[in-house]
Amino acid sequence: MSAVDVARARTAGLVERAERLFPGGVNSPVRAFRAVGRPPLVLERGEGAYVWDADGHRYLDYIGAWGPAILGHAHPAVVAAVVWATRNGFALGATNPLEIELGEAIRAALPSIERLRFTSSGTEAVMSALRLARAVTGRTLVVKFAGGYHGHIDGLLVEAGSGLATQAIPGSAGVPDATAAQTLVLPYNDASSVTLAFAQHPGQIAAVIVEPVAANVGVIPPAPDFLEHLRETTRADGALLIFDEVITGFRLGPGGAQARFGIRPDLTTLGKIIGGGMPIGAYGGRTDLMELVAPAGPVYQAGTLSGHPLSMAAGIATLAALEPARYIALDEVAARLASGLAAAANDAGRTVAIARAGSLLTVFFRPTAPSDAAEALTSDREAYARFFGAMLDHGVLLPPSQFEAWFVSMAHAEHELDATLDAARAAFRA
Repeated sequence: MSAVDVARARTAGLVERAERLFPGGVNSPVRAFRAVGRPPLVLERGEGAYVWDADGHRYLDYIGAWGPAILGHAHPAVVAAVVWATRNGFALGATNPLEIELGEAIRAALPSIERLRFTSSGTEAVMSALRLARAVTGRTLVVKFAGGYHGHIDGLLVEAGSGLATQAIPGSAGVPDATAAQTLVLPYNDASSVTLAFAQHPGQIAAVIVEPVAANVGVIPPAPDFLEHLRETTRADGALLIFDEVITGFRLGPGGAQARFGIRPDLTTLGKIIGGGMPIGAYGGRTDLMELVAPAGPVYQAGTLSGHPLSMAAGIATLAALEPARYIALDEVAARLASGLAAAANDAGRTVAIARAGSLLTVFFRPTAPSDAAEALTSDREAYARFFGAMLDHGVLLPPSQFEAWFVSMAHAEHELDATLDAARAAFRA
């Protein structure tokens, strides 16, 4: 057995055991690393900007638990809050004071959320928000945008991004045609297609759901006035506007994308950062809408573990640490990273385009940054896979897909940026 084999022995054994247990050896498809042609990692722990695999190898991390780790992994304040919460028991079966505290913190940061309900995942939050929108409007159709991922909900697994785009699967088996037919899929950033859809289906569209910054076909910021057009069109037709801020909520600033772009949606879905890395989701909006949710109203939604005390404790500690000045510093770090990556690619004669929104970014292996999913999917996936492998060999862990966002955290300091850019210069040359 070679030194390399010995160094990977425990990981290999764990992967083999996982493959005998889980479909594809994983509990979420992108973790299989198939799109980048590398064996999957088994990550055992994280601290700050770094993660360690089961064989003790350290990597500078830009996956960031797929978004929640904005403070870095195992932030001391978050760990302390969760440890404290465990001493009072876990799920208790009734309202806990921590639910109220986190709910008030979220409402204070996002004025569009006057009432909210916690769930256990972002998928549950979106599912519940759509049910509410249909109940409010008495309509059936929902508009989404190609490449937008809103959880593994039957009706929205139509031209979804992220894992589906990575594996070149246009939808999902098991979704009935009748269910898929309730969703209208439009090009992101195409205001004219929105106008046309509402003209063709007057009084039939319950809601438009959108990632205000697309982040599941790589990062694609909204075109000027696109979000404003969605707001105006839905309001004029009597449909609801739902911002899926599971990724962008508390990522682009304390008020999320809606504060950054000055748009007030009717409903918002949240997840990831609000749980500090623990399982969580939430949806909320105007009081008159949310008062239709049971037991106040007829729209049923429930969850045994919703508002779990450990998730609430982690979320409270995380949001408390997200001071405005820290967002400014985080934006500066991400901007420096983006410009450094562009320079490294240019020096190596590589053609890439880098798209960034706050601390979200993607290195697209194509000449220009895409404006929608169709353009994003023309990126050179094989080139990204080679780049991913070269970066990993230099100790930098990127998302294992061309179509995922890089998550920069507040733990990425000057040393980590220098190490990343040194690795990128070598990777682009390789």
